[in-house]
Amino acid sequence: MAAFARSAPCWVDVQLPDLEAGKRFYGELFGWTFRAGEGPYADAFSGGKLVAALAAKQDGRMPTAWGIYFATDDIVASVARIREAGGQVITEPVRAGRAGVLAQAADPGGAVFGLWQAGDREGFQKQNEPGSFCWTEVYTRQKDRVDDFYEQVFGFQGTELSPGPEPDDSGTGEAGGGEAGAAGSGPGFRMWSPAGTEPGPDTAVGGRSVITDAFPAEMPSYFLSYFAVEDCNSAAGNAVRLGGRISAPPFDIPYGRMAVLQDDQGALFAVLQPPVSEKATE
Repeated sequence: MAAFARSAPCWVDVQLPDLEAGKRFYGELFGWTFRAGEGPYADAFSGGKLVAALAAKQDGRMPTAWGIYFATDDIVASVARIREAGGQVITEPVRAGRAGVLAQAADPGGAVFGLWQAGDREGFQKQNEPGSFCWTEVYTRQKDRVDDFYEQVFGFQGTELSPGPEPDDSGTGEAGGGEAGAAGSGPGFRMWSPAGTEPGPDTAVGGRSVITDAFPAEMPSYFLSYFAVEDCNSAAGNAVRLGGRISAPPFDIPYGRMAVLQDDQGALFAVLQPPVSEKATE
């Protein structure tokens, strides 16, 4: 049996102008160690388990950003569904040696994501634990088209959550989807559960949030990926100490405490401290 259900998030990587600087930043922030891959590429490990990869950008026009990949057992069929559903295929399926086959696409709102058909590499070996991936969500202005797209392409079943007040002191306001959306932040949030499961928070693997008119029209749609941490406040402080920035300061949600951060090269990501203790988080 494959390690990842069809359409589940299975891999994350980040494209950076300076690979060595990225290794220093994330090595200190998350305690990751690295092993050189093929070319300008480094696999990241947490506790000896594969959790992500860092890559040096080969084209300066590429965004400095974290990318999310969804598992598929038939990447050719997945690419066909993307086209049928109104998405755009950016990179046709290409084999990554014996590791697997990948493709990149954009949804009707323009948010970019990847597909991964596993070969020798299933995906990350650790998730939902400190120092590893725990959640992803897409931010879009085209809510209805995007909801239909992911349900058609991946078979996701949606659970719509009610809007609520924005978190206090949220910086640029770029937080507010995923677990933040589940907390009632922003104009509404939809959780995605895989086909064949009972839709709801217990089965959700990702979600959709909305970019409102309060943001500049040129802000593109994008995916935000979350990493679990033991202490959200400490992670945010350490990110700044290492040269990064805080886009949304730590705030509490029903799923723990989260913040949205940028690394020292501008890549956006979120951290989440699960509610495993009752200690104060000031």
